[in-house]
Amino acid sequence: MADPTGERAMPDDQTSPPYAASAVVANAPPPVLPVGPSGRPDRTGLGIVLMCLTCVIFAGQDAFSRMLGADYPPLLIVMIRYWVFALFVIAMVARQPGGLRRAIRTRRPKTQFLRGAILVIETTIMIEAFIRLGLVATHAIFTAYPLLVAALSGPILGERVGWRRWAAIGVGFIGILLILQPGNTDLNLGSVLAFVCALLFAVYGLLTRHVSRDDPAQVSFFWTGTAGAITVTVLGIGQWEWLAPAAWIWMGLLCVFGILSHWLLIRAYELAEASALQPFAYTQLVWVSVIGVLVFGEVLQPNVVIGAAIVVAAGLFTLWRARQNAR
Repeated sequence: MADPTGERAMPDDQTSPPYAASAVVANAPPPVLPVGPSGRPDRTGLGIVLMCLTCVIFAGQDAFSRMLGADYPPLLIVMIRYWVFALFVIAMVARQPGGLRRAIRTRRPKTQFLRGAILVIETTIMIEAFIRLGLVATHAIFTAYPLLVAALSGPILGERVGWRRWAAIGVGFIGILLILQPGNTDLNLGSVLAFVCALLFAVYGLLTRHVSRDDPAQVSFFWTGTAGAITVTVLGIGQWEWLAPAAWIWMGLLCVFGILSHWLLIRAYELAEASALQPFAYTQLVWVSVIGVLVFGEVLQPNVVIGAAIVVAAGLFTLWRARQNAR
């Protein structure tokens, strides 16, 4: 599920920017509207609509990435995307209180830079997986990342994971095995790459949760874009080549979609709690499947559909349990 940086909605409200949502109850007329995470009247419904729209755009981005990845090195594609995204990040952060001077200051510069580097590597590998495995199967495997977040939150962050969530994690990995079918076919390298992407993104999410203890979202946002741009430039500048005129059109659309999707995602989180939005992030799998079948001629294999359904159900359960524990 790729956004302009490859950054996706995280599996629970602890991995997303912390918002303190509340509801105001009036004891006397006139009635008071529920208050959302920003202190304004609750607009969760609109936030959900924006999340669903963002997922449609994310699916379009992945389609553009696959088109370009068939003819150009994935590092080149990601490098150009990140150059544009870094400019967007700098322009947006500069308008926030404290501006760039505040955004640069972090108590964990090494971890922040590592986050950006991991996200660049994950995004690059994802494009390679699209080429080798296809959009549908890649995303079906990638949906395991919330389960990996839950599994790794203990050893990395020292958080407690109860037996219910461990059971859900086990069920989810049964779904992954059903998708991969390691005993029936030769393991496709694309399948391995897709799972590596899920693992890297889970680590990225946990590191994001870790730095959020000391740095506000504005700082992490800035470091995601700038550190990622620096990393991908160092890794990919040697693969620079001019794109064909038609390819520049796709690249331009990819960058525009990336900026638009990220803006919509930010707006969605301003309107609603992360825990209310996260289940709808799975709608991207539906749109990716539609694009994969209609545009790229991919086939929805029964094992992939059933396996993905199991993984999504397990992921939703871990989200629900995390929400219950938070309460």
